[in-house]
Amino acid sequence: MKLQLRFFASLREGLGVSDESINTPPEIKTIADLRLLLIGRGNPWAEVLASNKVIRSALNQEMVNESTPLQEGAEVAFFPPVTGG
Repeated sequence: MKLQLRFFASLREGLGVSDESINTPPEIKTIADLRLLLIGRGNPWAEVLASNKVIRSALNQEMVNESTPLQEGAEVAFFPPVTGG
């Protein structure tokens, strides 16, 4: 499945990339699966996207949870939770 990935704020800084096109294997079905695939790349991916970190995601510019199914050609965005001050 072809996806367009976008990374924002501290995630973008930690990964050194703001966006990427990716072709995923057939077993990658959800946002959670995609995150695990990216973590599997090793560092810095494993550190920045670690499972114990709270990371928000959006599918085609709509907030979603990690169980949301992916769609061919979709844009998936990852970003840290927003804090105020």
